[in-house]
Amino acid sequence: MDKRMTDIMKLARIELIIIPIFIFFKAIRPKVLDSAAPEIFKITLLSLPNFFEAVIGTLTLTGVGLLINDRLSQAQQLKPKFIYIIAVVLAACYVIAQELNLITLRANGTTDPFDVLFSIIGLAVGYATILYVKPIIQY
Repeated sequence: MDKRMTDIMKLARIELIIIPIFIFFKAIRPKVLDSAAPEIFKITLLSLPNFFEAVIGTLTLTGVGLLINDRLSQAQQLKPKFIYIIAVVLAACYVIAQELNLITLRANGTTDPFDVLFSIIGLAVGYATILYVKPIIQY
C-alpha cells in the first residue's frame, strides 16, 4: 500500500466497520417492526439507515476530495479542512435532498422528520470523525 494513502485507508476501515452494522440493522427491521417493541425503538430502527448513509457519505466524499485534490498542481490544491467542509456540505445536500424527495432513489417516498434528524446527526458524526482522523495525503 502507498504510504501516502494511510489516512484514506483509515476512512475506508471505518466504513468497513459501519457497513456491516448498517446491514445488520436493515436485516432485523422486519422482525422488530412486527414485534411489540416500544415505538421509539421502531422509529430509531427505521431512521438508522439515514444516519449510516450520512456518515458513510461524508467519509467517502472526504476521501474522494482528497484524492482529487492530490491530482491538482500545488498552486491549485485546497487545504484539507476546506475539503472536509465541502464533503460534509455535499453529503448534506444529498441526504437531505433525498429525504425531502428532491432526489428519488428509493422505493418509499415518505418524508419523515426523524429521518432528517438522524441524517443531520450522521453528518455531525461523520464530520467529527473527519476532524478526529484529520486525513491527508502525505508527501
